Amino acid sequence: MKNLSYIMLLLIVAFGNVAAQQTPAKPQTEVITITGATAHIGNGEVIPNSIIIFENGKITTVDTNGSVASKGKVIDATGKHVYPGFIAPNSTLGLVEIGAVRATDDDSEIGGFNPHIRSIIAYNAESKIVESMRPNGVLIAQTTPRGGWISGTSSIVQLDAWNWEDAAIKTDDGVHVNWPSPFTRGRWWLGEDPGFKPNKKYQEQITALSDYMSQAKATVQSNTSRENLPHLAMQKVFDGTQTLFIHVGAEKAILDVLSFSKEQGIKKIVLVEADEAYKVASQLKQQDIPVLITRTHSTPNYEDDDYDLPYKNAKLLIDAGVLVGLQNTGQMERANARNLPFQAGTVAAHGLDKEKALQLITGNTAKILGIDDMVGTLEVGKDATLFISIGDALDMRTNQLEKAFIQGRDISLESHQTKLWKRYSKKYSK
Repeated sequence: MKNLSYIMLLLIVAFGNVAAQQTPAKPQTEVITITGATAHIGNGEVIPNSIIIFENGKITTVDTNGSVASKGKVIDATGKHVYPGFIAPNSTLGLVEIGAVRATDDDSEIGGFNPHIRSIIAYNAESKIVESMRPNGVLIAQTTPRGGWISGTSSIVQLDAWNWEDAAIKTDDGVHVNWPSPFTRGRWWLGEDPGFKPNKKYQEQITALSDYMSQAKATVQSNTSRENLPHLAMQKVFDGTQTLFIHVGAEKAILDVLSFSKEQGIKKIVLVEADEAYKVASQLKQQDIPVLITRTHSTPNYEDDDYDLPYKNAKLLIDAGVLVGLQNTGQMERANARNLPFQAGTVAAHGLDKEKALQLITGNTAKILGIDDMVGTLEVGKDATLFISIGDALDMRTNQLEKAFIQGRDISLESHQTKLWKRYSKKYSK
């Protein structure tokens, strides 16, 4: 009996070692200096032969190598590249592990209007999918709820933590609204006629959303009821301290969103997906509205769209002066979030300057999410959330990370995928 118990204990330990996420790294205790690398700052600037020093989790030096003396532990990265940690906005990372297993799916709630729902408390810091982001340089994410007209609030997390409290960089950064579509496709399972056609209930749905916002504003302004939590959760949106992320697609819908935001007095909005934002780029520029553009690695929505429209969509907006970031919502969005740098690479391959393409997943996204004072670029005073790659991080052929740091902590880059890669590379090297 004792032998059986001992064997079971060994099996549990062994299984735990296989199934558990990597243990989060310990806080930085010694100064670290990276020398010789090409530093991609994340704001368009490049330092070919750089020196980067960070201590206590913060960057203290970013300069040309030789301008200052090295300190502490020195990492010679000559011939390699240093980047700020990539940011994955509008993501359900940590909210769903296996889509087909209901017990692991916690990205939405029942009901149409849920601005009081907080995604951060459902975030699973031990997600195996979260772990798989880090070997490609994705070190930060905006964990975002789904469903309903108003899904709830998102939060910004770093991807090496014990729990959601440790992971949180910025909690409740914004409320997410799913704008109705002016078009609809026949849902055969509801007995509707198939085909793409106008949504007859579009105006009715906008009115319902507008009415809810007006009622919420009245509740907030009256300051008499402290019981209507959904209404009160909109207070920071109305006073401008919280962003309203509006998920929208078609040109007409985007124009309606612009009118809606003016009518409701919304101070800070961000368009998410916004497939046809390029058609109204001048209005977006005029109203200083940023866009988290639809997934780059996707097909055009309409038959008469350019075949490469998703690849050049970001450039069209940037050329018009709109602040743009990349996001990855869609099929298999959690697993595919690790390919975000390669989506930026595709944008660069279709006409955008490579350093500007890098900004789509670093500096630009940090500004859009309101965390640019902490992360997004390699600048003095910001978090030491960065990585060293052997080659170009936007090219899947050469993006091979050697080291990665989150808030100065030397994090693990091991995952199930990297273990398989090492295993099978030995097979084919013979």
